Amino acid sequence: MMTTDTASRSTSPGFLRFCAVIGVIGVASMVLGNIVGSLVVPGHDAVADTVSQLAAGRFEIIQDVALYALAGGIVALALGAAHCHAGDVGWGAGTVMLAVIAASVVVIGARNEYGDGDSDGVVVHIYVVYVMGLLFFAAPLAMAAGLRARSLVLARAAIGLALVWGAGAGLYFNAPDEINGAVERAIGLVAMAFLLLLARFFWIVAAGAAKSDASP
Repeated sequence: MMTTDTASRSTSPGFLRFCAVIGVIGVASMVLGNIVGSLVVPGHDAVADTVSQLAAGRFEIIQDVALYALAGGIVALALGAAHCHAGDVGWGAGTVMLAVIAASVVVIGARNEYGDGDSDGVVVHIYVVYVMGLLFFAAPLAMAAGLRARSLVLARAAIGLALVWGAGAGLYFNAPDEINGAVERAIGLVAMAFLLLLARFFWIVAAGAAKSDASP
């Protein structure tokens, strides 16, 4: 296992910062796309209607672009996680989970089968949602030890977000239709918070690597 000093010296601060920035842009794009879509889609109720319903119909391009931007941001975070050498098996597993989450987001964006009542062919949306639900719970827990090596606060925050996500996901699948959209958006913000947490972590690691590179 690499020591912190060795890992810092083999880490590119510029690349980690790039990954962090792209991750933040992906999150911001998703949030902005949801807000804009909710405003322009006729008759959309952000409390009762789900995000999926924004991605079908006349204005589907808004949510689809937001989803693809988010996927790109998650890919960047996965690359950053693979680069920064922050842990062993758990960190590696979390990195793979991020890549699978990104692929799942792409599938959701590409498969125009949700929110429009279309049931022709193989409908994979709900299964992809299950996969994402599991991975957004497991990834923060798997990566917590690696986060703890640099920041106890971020490690505890990741565990807390995983627990909140798990509770929120359970609530979502049992919530009445009248508040489905609000619950989905709330737990979606939890997922976005975890991605921003990773971006912050990469920035911290990049700062340490830059300091190490500057030392003799």
